[in-house]
Amino acid sequence: MSDNDSNATDFESFDLIIVGSGSGNSIPSYLSDWKIAIVERGVYGGTCLNVGCIPSKMFVLPADAALAARNNDKLNIDTQFNGADFGAIRDRVFGRIDSISEGGRDYRANGSENVTLFEGTARFVGDKQFVVEMNNDDPQRFITSPRVLLAAGSRPVTPPISGLVETGFHTSDTIMRLPELPKRLGIIGGGFIAVEMGHVFAGLGSEVTLINRSMGLLRGFDDDVTERFVEMFAQRVDLKLGHVPTNVERTDDGIVITNGGERIVVDQLLVATGREPNSDLLDVESGGIRCTPRRTVEVDDTMATNIEGVWAIGDIANSYQLKHLANAEATVAFWNLSHPDDIRRQSYKAVPGAVFSNPQVASVGLTEQDARAQGLPISVGKRDYAGTAYGWAIVDETSFAKVIVNTETGLFVGAHILGPQAATLIQPIIQAMELDTPAATVARSVFYIHPALTEVVENAILEALVEPDPDQTVPPASAADIDPTAPDADMPPGQPSVEST
Repeated sequence: MSDNDSNATDFESFDLIIVGSGSGNSIPSYLSDWKIAIVERGVYGGTCLNVGCIPSKMFVLPADAALAARNNDKLNIDTQFNGADFGAIRDRVFGRIDSISEGGRDYRANGSENVTLFEGTARFVGDKQFVVEMNNDDPQRFITSPRVLLAAGSRPVTPPISGLVETGFHTSDTIMRLPELPKRLGIIGGGFIAVEMGHVFAGLGSEVTLINRSMGLLRGFDDDVTERFVEMFAQRVDLKLGHVPTNVERTDDGIVITNGGERIVVDQLLVATGREPNSDLLDVESGGIRCTPRRTVEVDDTMATNIEGVWAIGDIANSYQLKHLANAEATVAFWNLSHPDDIRRQSYKAVPGAVFSNPQVASVGLTEQDARAQGLPISVGKRDYAGTAYGWAIVDETSFAKVIVNTETGLFVGAHILGPQAATLIQPIIQAMELDTPAATVARSVFYIHPALTEVVENAILEALVEPDPDQTVPPASAADIDPTAPDADMPPGQPSVEST
């Protein structure tokens, strides 16, 4: 559309246009008297609700239970995993999620007097002007507003592999809705989605082969975490690292992946090589909006773009791809677009993330390698779950908590946990980083319930402190620390004592 066409078009005006119904749907009550348009091109509710965080974690829990059933011999109990009713799991998960999505859509379409829902793809045709290509062959709609919030999210990347598109494949948008559990699942990728879905399908009974171009998994995480994760994950998933598939084709045997000269045959294929922002679908350049080299919309910490009256949040505006951050950004953006004389800012000081695979991983702040590369004066504390009483109870010999402290300021610069409950255990460090609470205060000024697993975090912090408190007692790492002469002093955690045999 040319500028002349745009000027000649009759645009319907709103007080606010929101593009995207994920975090953009969190319209605060103080905007109830505004005339608002919401544009959604796909399923109502966005990525997290429909194809991301929520359904995937609802699949993770059964996979965790199935894996535990296979491995309870370490607790001296006899349990088995006899298979999973994948269809029933799928229907339970999406029976709940689909109704929530439809309910949200119906509320905005029919129950919000001040909101008009446009179901289609919005595209800039001028300064805060859009054409909406409506779904279901409805006529185009033209809308404009002095205020715009871009919350259009991201979509899966399709890598340029020969034959991939012709063969057909699944992404995170579709893999959880398979009609049945595949006997053989191939996964291309090595990030959050790849390892979470690898755990889900391997846990429920599929033979999973994961192919990743790098020699590791979870790129960008702390080296200690990635090394241990690969070691543990390889016990359950066939890892093919250091290669990019050169060809994919469908044969009578199944889907054949050519990878480094090897022929891998699977029944279903998940491509999880990342997600890309939907800025191109919105043609943001036609709205005068600048993007970063990664095509995310460029914003400041007020969530404002370079165009006055346009804000952006979530996956279209950052590379974190985290729902909790998108929600926080939405709160800031809604306030700022309606309170120009009382501007708020979004903090990115301590943005945490977690991988709900098995083992679970949680991270916040800098990795050790990044902190050292920046030349920061740091002290590192790393303690194993096995050094706590609860670690003995769960017979854990592989998990750990790691904290990184700036020795000059006494503040945390990062923390990384691998093992059960990692996403929960890291929370005190997140709060300390955001609130600038010294590591010594976190370790010494509050109680840690004994014998809870939180003691592993306490121990890691105490180890990192430059000047340890000689009066601070660290829970013992082994029976020998209590009584070196005890008859069970040399026994590893989790083994029966002499008295019990």
